[in-house]
Amino acid sequence: MTAQTQQTPHDERALQRPPAEVRFADELERLRADDTGPRPPGWALSLQAARRFIMGDERLGIARKFVGDPSLIDRALVTLATNRGLMLVGVPGTAKSLLSELIAAAVSGDSTLTIQGGAATTEDQIKYSWNYALLVSEGPSTRSLVPAPLLRGMAEGKIVRFEEITRCPLEVQDCLLSPLSDRVLAIPELTGPESMVFAREGFNVIATANTRDRGVNEMSAALKRRFNFETVFPIADFDTELDLVHTEAARLLKQSGVEAPPRRELTEVLVTMFRELRTGTTGEGRTIDRPSTGMSTAEAVSVAHAVGLRGWFLRGEEGNAEDLVACLAGTVAKDNAEDLAHLRRYLEQQASQRRGPQWKALYRARHALPG
Repeated sequence: MTAQTQQTPHDERALQRPPAEVRFADELERLRADDTGPRPPGWALSLQAARRFIMGDERLGIARKFVGDPSLIDRALVTLATNRGLMLVGVPGTAKSLLSELIAAAVSGDSTLTIQGGAATTEDQIKYSWNYALLVSEGPSTRSLVPAPLLRGMAEGKIVRFEEITRCPLEVQDCLLSPLSDRVLAIPELTGPESMVFAREGFNVIATANTRDRGVNEMSAALKRRFNFETVFPIADFDTELDLVHTEAARLLKQSGVEAPPRRELTEVLVTMFRELRTGTTGEGRTIDRPSTGMSTAEAVSVAHAVGLRGWFLRGEEGNAEDLVACLAGTVAKDNAEDLAHLRRYLEQQASQRRGPQWKALYRARHALPG
């Protein structure tokens, strides 16, 4: 790698998505300087300051980063100040991962101790593994030990994030039992004091789990008892969801080099479609077919971003209704071939009855759907 292409870990210009503690470093610094509240042992901020970091504070110029129930944030922070882990559950796309990242950045100043759960996740990826060259030449030692996020979080007193924990096999999930109950991690290959890692103040676990996706494994009753469960619900208010999708799409488009901002009217059509397809009911109370795909707010942001990219890089202009139809096809038709038929029926039966130029353009563009 040449000197010109080398990148520092915190060079935001070189990173597609820096961690929260990098993206919002200035805000965290202002909160720390202004923070006079009592802090739980090992925390970088007080509960009040951590809450303001997530929910916003106009006085300090802190932006709101999570749209949801403020009492959920309070309960989550109180849970982490105890010896119980925090489990965020809900349907896909409700910002569970974002919330866990923001909380970890506020509490520990580090959101990167992350375990991504999956069918192939092993205990080595959660706890620790070995440098086998050193292991063969020197035997088990702290030099040959390679710490994974759980061991690091315990040793450094930081929050560990476990994404999609229920995608892991049951026996892999249960490796958290001792760290969450006794706050200790045994390393049987070592001897003496080094064979036990005791958690420092500030350590805890935030796990997330989807309630609708396939491939989900049930958690053991013993592990459930070590977590407090909090459900993250979809955004209930239309205007709030519209503002969020429009703002996030505009930010992503700017980051992608697109000079034309998204059309507010087209974003409103997109959010309306997603809400109606998600609930299976139109604003007028008519029942419609629901796709099996989760039509979440996160998916709506992704589609709005893609619409803007398509319009700008293909034609040098804002995205339009035809771009929206083309981008919707790849979002809706993922698991079930019938989902595309549900979308086509929506465009033919519902869009045709709506007023407004964007709805009329959407109806005319229905033929852009594949198949």
